[in-house]
This record gives sequence, C-alpha cells and structure tokens, in this order.
Amino acid sequence: RGQSRGRQVDHLEYDAYTEMAVVKMRQIGEEIRSRWPVDRVAIAHRVGRLGVGDASVAIAVSSPHRHEALQACAYAIERLKEIVPIWKKEVWSDGAEWIGSTVDEYRAQRQGNTPGNPE
Repeated sequence: RGQSRGRQVDHLEYDAYTEMAVVKMRQIGEEIRSRWPVDRVAIAHRVGRLGVGDASVAIAVSSPHRHEALQACAYAIERLKEIVPIWKKEVWSDGAEWIGSTVDEYRAQRQGNTPGNPE
C-alpha cells in the first residue's frame, strides 16, 4: 500500500528487539504445534529499510492437510503482531512516525527513545 492515513508513504523501516523476537517466534511455533497437526513451522520478519510493497513477513507451515496449515498461518501472523517486539516506521516526504500496538510501551521502556535510536 502506498498510502497511510492520507499520506503517501516513501518507504518503511522495521526495527526489532531481535533476541526477544526470536524467542516469541519460537513460542508461536510451539503454540501452533499444540493446536494443529503440523510438521514444521517457519516464521521470518525483515528489519531495516523496505520499499512500499516489499514483503516484510514470511510464514511457512507444512501439514498433511491444507486446512490446518492455512489456519496455522493465519494464527501465526496475528500472534506475531500481538507479541513479537517488531516496530514499523512509516516514512513520508515530510516526516515519519513509528506505528504499532507496542510502540508506546517500547518508548516507555527506553525512557523516550524511539526504536532504532537507543541511548
């Protein structure tokens, strides 16, 4: 998508608390294995600068049955957004803003510093 909140997006920047992101993605894999009969789960999220329309997330699930695999993929993307400490910054020609449900919590923990700009 090239527009967000009425502004033309130039590019996106993702930042993460990498060590915790890996822990949380593994947790999601374990949750999936406990709910659906799946063989393997892989989750990856890019960080850094991405162009508008670039893929930021990859989720793969192998299962004997496609219905369970699709359910597990849908679950994985929703859980990723809920619990994995990854933040997105939308950059416009006239400014930028970190967005996402955990940005305020992260800022409070970093005493006002934004993701990507720690002390």
